[in-house]
Amino acid sequence: MCFIEISDVVKRYDNRLSVDHLNLNVEEGEVLGLLGPNGAGKSTTIGMICGLIGIDSGEIQVGGVSVRQKPMEVKRMLGLVPQELALYNKLSAEENVTFFARLYGLRGALLKERVREALEFVGLEDKAKEQPATFSGGMKRRLNIACAIMHRPKLIIMDEPTVGIDPQSRNHILESVRLLNRMGSTVIYTSHYMEEVEAVSSRVAIMDKGHLIACGTQQQLRERAAQQERIILQASPVSESLLEELREHPHIGRVEAEGERIAMYLPSAQRTLQDVLFICARHQALIASLECEAPNLESLFLNLTGRTLRD
Repeated sequence: MCFIEISDVVKRYDNRLSVDHLNLNVEEGEVLGLLGPNGAGKSTTIGMICGLIGIDSGEIQVGGVSVRQKPMEVKRMLGLVPQELALYNKLSAEENVTFFARLYGLRGALLKERVREALEFVGLEDKAKEQPATFSGGMKRRLNIACAIMHRPKLIIMDEPTVGIDPQSRNHILESVRLLNRMGSTVIYTSHYMEEVEAVSSRVAIMDKGHLIACGTQQQLRERAAQQERIILQASPVSESLLEELREHPHIGRVEAEGERIAMYLPSAQRTLQDVLFICARHQALIASLECEAPNLESLFLNLTGRTLRD
């Protein structure tokens, strides 16, 4: 069942298109990994789903409710974990969660129960009376999650929730995402880190320059990525004539060079490797190491955009 339906959505900032006629559906009960480099339109899309950013044209529906027509009804259904921390440093952890719980109309015994549950869920129950100003970056991120889930939302949106934190807190957050999903929440998880999205998502959407450029299960995207392999050489000397001949080869799609490192993208390393070795020998380039990499989601993104996810 489709829970979020984004139909032909456009968002402009002055003369720049941030989101360009985007169409994307999110199924109820899934974890959708939303990937893309800075400027891809991910955060703008999330802002429009949440009703925080106006939609110039198109339509977004959440649970069958129009964001444009009934934004408050949509906001009651979701919990947002923003990229920038949304905490009050002079309030205790318990008071922070209580503040946001009151915004959702929770009162009395139910409010106290939900606050306790949320802090326990993120492993901060023993820090309830302490102020987040004294917390580590990972603890602040976890408190941010507690503030977003205390009302048991049907939809949870996490925008770069692991930025600048330690590995232990990152693992805790990823496990929290899986658990929230098992408890019935639909989750949108955005990140620059492919490995995080691979760990939690049932389906992946990749954006670039405001467009949806790929979407499917991880297996479907890996099959699409399998069209390209990568050869990485360490060679010396690396001359312009060597690079030019490699780039002119009909079976080499793209050649990237940095110092003595050459990366080549091609349909079949096995079919082309002998030619690569002959070209290097012809230009008297001594090969120090050679590595063939199997295709993955990161290589799919590179092939589609010419950039890495962290660009």
